[in-house]
Amino acid sequence: MVKDSVEQMENTYQDRVAAWMMTCFGADITNSLQERCLRFFEEAGELCQALGMTEQQARDLVAYTWGRDKGEPVQEVGGVMVTLAAMCHAAGLDMAAAGETELARINTPETIDEIRRKHHAKTLRTPHSALPGHPDGFSQPTRGQRKTDRR
Repeated sequence: MVKDSVEQMENTYQDRVAAWMMTCFGADITNSLQERCLRFFEEAGELCQALGMTEQQARDLVAYTWGRDKGEPVQEVGGVMVTLAAMCHAAGLDMAAAGETELARINTPETIDEIRRKHHAKTLRTPHSALPGHPDGFSQPTRGQRKTDRR
């Protein structure tokens, strides 16, 4: 147990997530910037939805954001981190604890196997799609459809 805590302190959260990704998916999926962007955008949307953001607000922000010039990735990552921390503060959520809890939840052999199966089935139907399980990548999922692991 002490060895695990020392290793955890030596490896950043980002390093530990990358190691989990490699274990779960291998290098191609882990390093696919396209897929990582899609999954990040999906999870960010789900968080905002859970906190009360409407679909119309999301659509308006997408149009606004894509109507502007591209930003610089390093600055945008900083902005994401600051904004996420501020949002978690406003919502009374512990950002670091939530991240550690989720990594622990998904880092079990059973969950890794389940995530692999779901990802494999999804990519057989819709390789490089924006939406899981939809051949055109843009179809609307059924309202109330249960969220599944899509990392």
